[in-house]
Amino acid sequence: MRLPRLSPRAYQRITLVAASALAVIIVTGAAVRLSGSGLGCSDWPSCEQNQFHADMGNTHAAIEYVNRLFTGFVSVAVALAVLGSLLRQPRRRDLTWWSLGLVAGVIGQIVLGGLTVLFHLSPPFVIGHFVLSMVLMWNAVVLVERAGHDGSPGLPLVPRRVRLLGRVLVAAAAVSIVSGTIVTGTGPHGGDESVDRLPFELVEVARAHSLIVWTFLAIAVWTLWELHRHGGPLEVDRRAKVLVAAIVVQGGIGYAQYALGVPPLLVGFHIAGSVVVWVSVLRFQLGLTAHPAERPSAPTGTSDDPRGLGRPLTPA
Repeated sequence: MRLPRLSPRAYQRITLVAASALAVIIVTGAAVRLSGSGLGCSDWPSCEQNQFHADMGNTHAAIEYVNRLFTGFVSVAVALAVLGSLLRQPRRRDLTWWSLGLVAGVIGQIVLGGLTVLFHLSPPFVIGHFVLSMVLMWNAVVLVERAGHDGSPGLPLVPRRVRLLGRVLVAAAAVSIVSGTIVTGTGPHGGDESVDRLPFELVEVARAHSLIVWTFLAIAVWTLWELHRHGGPLEVDRRAKVLVAAIVVQGGIGYAQYALGVPPLLVGFHIAGSVVVWVSVLRFQLGLTAHPAERPSAPTGTSDDPRGLGRPLTPA
């Protein structure tokens, strides 16, 4: 029996579904903690000893159990990304390896999530779980972007200085995310009333995190100014503006939640915002290089410019 074949566009849709599922489970995982349901299921991989499913009459157990079930959907989406890379026409080894990276990441998340429960939501495990989620999100965004072109090294669309700033922005975003996890690990929402917190002053770590985010925003605005100064494709400019807007909104939510006493709902929006900012900075950095699109019917070496980005700039 002949196996079905996927077009590059169809495969990119599959990778987008996988990336979306990974983004959603980051937010639902945060909802488990913010609702105080982190130990709703006190055992792993079962919910309770000798009981795989949760007591649905117990709200905390039900919330934690549903989130575990959603992990199954994420696993299926990731598995389809791997299968799709093998059925894609033409098949590309780089896409298979990047999709296998998602598998490795999800397995790591499942194991680390189990350890987080077994160690009663110890902050270092919770922080590691979230940081791994963001690494996995990076893998997914790269896979989506690469699935949309032919895998060639590509040509730069902006001067070297802007490309360097793009890499700095990714590093600044990563530092902002890690510092934010320290604030969360120090704050009141540990997932259960009995969970230990990090031994820091909340005001001090929040102030340090705020300073890091302000630096991140300053670099983003500087990058946008450099784009306007040297010129660049409209799509690159649009992604830069989206990034700046995402940082501003995220900062506003951060200040609001601090002023209002860290209400769980705003904390949830802030965590969702961190995913949006992370994806935005990754897409901006990846979009600084132009790659030809890939089509099954096109002869080898054929390229086009589906984004309407215009001609790449010569590296400065």
